Amino acid sequence: MNNLSERQLKTIDNQVTGWLAELGQQVRQGLGANRSVQTKEGDFRNLVTDLDKSNQAWLLDHLRNLDSQAHFVAEEGDLKRPETMVGHVWFVDPIDGTLNFVHEKTDFAIMVALYVDGQPTLAWIAKVMSEEIYHGGPDLGVFCNEQKLPAVVDRSLDQAIVILSGRRLLSGEKPYRLLAEKALAFRVIGSAGISFVRLLQQQATGYLSKLSPWDLAAGRVLSESLGYQVKRLDGEPVNMLLSNTVLIATNKMHLETIKVIKD
Repeated sequence: MNNLSERQLKTIDNQVTGWLAELGQQVRQGLGANRSVQTKEGDFRNLVTDLDKSNQAWLLDHLRNLDSQAHFVAEEGDLKRPETMVGHVWFVDPIDGTLNFVHEKTDFAIMVALYVDGQPTLAWIAKVMSEEIYHGGPDLGVFCNEQKLPAVVDRSLDQAIVILSGRRLLSGEKPYRLLAEKALAFRVIGSAGISFVRLLQQQATGYLSKLSPWDLAAGRVLSESLGYQVKRLDGEPVNMLLSNTVLIATNKMHLETIKVIKD
C-alpha cells in the first residue's frame, strides 16, 4: 500500500469516513452515560475518560485490519511510537477536547490521519455533535461530508480571526500576546480539531498553539490541502513525531506574523 493510487485513496477515505460516522453515532447515543474521568500528568485540566480509551482501541483495531503493516501514533496508553515516518504512519486522537466533552458536551472531535513516507496523505476530523466529517487530502481535495470545500482566501493579519492557546495567552508568551493585539479578533476554543474546522470553513484565518502529533496530524493534512501554511514559528517544517509550537495561517498572515514576532 506504499504507492497509493487515487482509487485506493478514495477507498480508504470512504472506509474510514464510514467508521467515524459509526463511532460518532455511538458517542452521541452514550452522551448521558456516567464516565470514568481521570487527570493526566497531575494537571487537573488534562482529562482522560473511559471513552478516550475505548474509542482509541476501536479505531486501532479497525485500522490494523485495514493496514496491517502500518505504524501508529495515538494519544492514550503506552503504544510504542515509531522512530521514523518511513512507510505508513497513522495518527489517532480518540477524543480531542476531552474537557469540552466532559463539561460542555460539545466542541470536541475525533481525528485520524495517514502519512506515507512522511507525506501528509489522508485525514479525517469528525465534529461529533453536528455529524460533520471533514476528510480528504492533497490528491482528493477536502470535503465536509460530501460537500467539497474551496481553497482558502489569502487574508492578512489585520483581517484575521486567530485561534490561540488560552493557557499560553494567559501566561503572556510573546507570540500569543502579539497575535491577540494585531489580529482583527482572537478566539480560544479548547480543541485542536474544532479549531481546524474553523480554519477549513474559513471562519478563522490562523491558529497558534503547541500541539502534540495527534493534535496536529489530521488538521495539517486538510489545512495544507486548502492552501494554508503549517510551520513552526521559526519557519522550519514540523516534526510529526514530536510536539511543535505551530502556526497554521494563510500565506500573507504567516509572513506578517513572523515579521511581527521578530520585530
